[in-house]
Amino acid sequence: MKYKIQIRWILVIVIAILGQRNAVAQDIHFSQIFETPLLRNPAFAGLFSGDIRVQSVFRSQWNSVTDAYKTGSANVEFKLPFGQNDDFITVGGQFLYDKAGSTALTATHILPVVNYHKSLGENKSSYVSLAFMGGWVQRSIDRSKITTNSQYGGGGFNAGAGTGENFTKASYGYLDGTVGLSLNMQLGNNIDNNLYAGVAYHHFNKAKQVSFYSDPNLEMVPKMVTSVGIRTNVSDYSFITLEGDYSTQGAYKNTTVGFLYAYKLDEMEDPQYLIQAGAYMRVNDALIPVIKIEPKPLAITLSYDINISTLRQVSRGRGGFELSLTYQKFLDRFSSTKDATKCPKF
Repeated sequence: MKYKIQIRWILVIVIAILGQRNAVAQDIHFSQIFETPLLRNPAFAGLFSGDIRVQSVFRSQWNSVTDAYKTGSANVEFKLPFGQNDDFITVGGQFLYDKAGSTALTATHILPVVNYHKSLGENKSSYVSLAFMGGWVQRSIDRSKITTNSQYGGGGFNAGAGTGENFTKASYGYLDGTVGLSLNMQLGNNIDNNLYAGVAYHHFNKAKQVSFYSDPNLEMVPKMVTSVGIRTNVSDYSFITLEGDYSTQGAYKNTTVGFLYAYKLDEMEDPQYLIQAGAYMRVNDALIPVIKIEPKPLAITLSYDINISTLRQVSRGRGGFELSLTYQKFLDRFSSTKDATKCPKF
C-alpha cells in the first residue's frame, strides 16, 4: 500500500507540471530523453552514479514516408571534486549530426559544456547545479538535388532550368549557447530515491542570419525546456523512474512524458545486471515503447516511435527507431566520487 500511494503521488506531480497538449518542436529531438541529458539541460551533466559517462544515440525516422531523417548524438561527461564542501564540477561536450530529406540538409553541432554542482546539505544528497553549453553549429544543403516548380513546364522536367530560388550559398554556421539550472535531491532516508528538476534556456544568444538566404532579419528562436524526474524503489529488486519534458520555442510546444520499470537480476545493493522496460509519449505525436538492458558498465536501449499524429494515415503508424549505447562507471583513482555518500544515484 505504501508504494502504491507513493507512485500515485509521483504521477500527480509529473502530470501537473507537464500537462500541456501541443507536440510540435523546431529543434532536433530524441525519444530517449534519458539518453540525451545535455540536449534537455546542460545542468543535467554529472547527474549520474559514476565518474564518467559516454552516451551515443542513433535515430532513423520517416522511412515509410520520405527519405529517412538520420540523426546521431554523442555526449561525454567527466566529474571532478571541487572545493571542500562536497561540491563538484562536470566537464564534457555534446556532438550532434543530422541529415534530412532528399536534398541532404545536414547539421553538425559541437558544443562543450561545464556544470558546477553546489551541495545544499550535509547528510543527504542535495545539489543545485548551474551550467553553460555553447559552441559551433554548421548547416549545409546539396543544391544539385533541389527541384522546384520552376523546373517544370509544358515539356515536363527541365534540369537545366533555374530553381527560382535566390540563395547563393550551400552552407552557413553560427555560434549557439545554452544556460541551465537544476536541482537534484534525495527523497526521504533511502539514498536510492531521488528527484531532479530543471529549466534550460537554449539559443539565448539569438544567432543572426541562420538561413541559406543570408537574411539579416532572421535569428534563432530561443527555446525553454522544463524537466522533472523521480526515481523510487518499488521493492528490494525493482524501482521505477518517471520523467518528462515540456518545451516551448516560439509558437511551438512539445511534451514528452514516460516511465521505465527496472528489475535487478542479481544483487540488491549494487546490481551488475538490470533490465528495464516502459513507454514514453510525445503528446499528440508518438507512443514510444522502450526496452533497456544493462550489463554494467554498459547499457543498450531500443525504442520505436508509433505515430499517432494526423500523419499516421500516410505513415501507417510507422515513425522511427532509436538505438543507444551508454558507458557509465566509477574510475580507479584517488579523486573518484565512488565513496561519496551524496553522489547522485540516477
